[in-house]
Amino acid sequence: MGFHNLLGGNGVSARPMILAINGSERDGNTADLLRYVEGIAEHRGVDLEVVSLRDLRIVNCGACGDCNFRPLPCMVADDVPDVVARMIAADGIIFAAPVHGFGTASLMQAFIERAGVGYLRFDRPLTNKVAGVIAVGRRYSQGEVWAQLTVNALLNRMIVVGSGFPAVVQALHKGDALRDEEGVANVSRMVDRMIDMIELLREHRELTGVDVLAPKMRNERVGLQG
Repeated sequence: MGFHNLLGGNGVSARPMILAINGSERDGNTADLLRYVEGIAEHRGVDLEVVSLRDLRIVNCGACGDCNFRPLPCMVADDVPDVVARMIAADGIIFAAPVHGFGTASLMQAFIERAGVGYLRFDRPLTNKVAGVIAVGRRYSQGEVWAQLTVNALLNRMIVVGSGFPAVVQALHKGDALRDEEGVANVSRMVDRMIDMIELLREHRELTGVDVLAPKMRNERVGLQG
């Protein structure tokens, strides 16, 4: 199914679906947390799909320089369009990434650049998707990574549900994340609140036939309105 064909799909599936994007290069603590989240989702009757960016081909944004001028999605051939299509089909999206070098792991950074500038800015197709963010690190900069990914979700007009403390988890060696009791509790609370909001939005759509919080414009960049 093509990118543009997905923009108009408003069907409601039998079970809600959350797409989790794992921005880690390893099958480590971030993956462990998402496996834990899968159990929460299953208990709540929600399907969880995990996309591990390490398994995909992602071409870094290059020197073409026309991102701010062309009115069409990026023509670079890699796996990003398929992930974007899955994001559009989902009810909610979790961005999960570890701290590397006091910042967001490079795989996640490359993905949000390619997806955001190359595809998502044209019609903001993630509008009203429910978003959650998990940041994992040894001791420092989890808050900064969490804030960056949260602002990216807000840029895409997603709904970030307040759930108490941010879902930041302390971990160094594999297995440490699930031993951070407070961090795991924050992840659980965030996922439960995401599912609550997803169910509320789906109920509203089924009762009224329309989405809430309809955007006033498709593209806020002056001169690129289709």
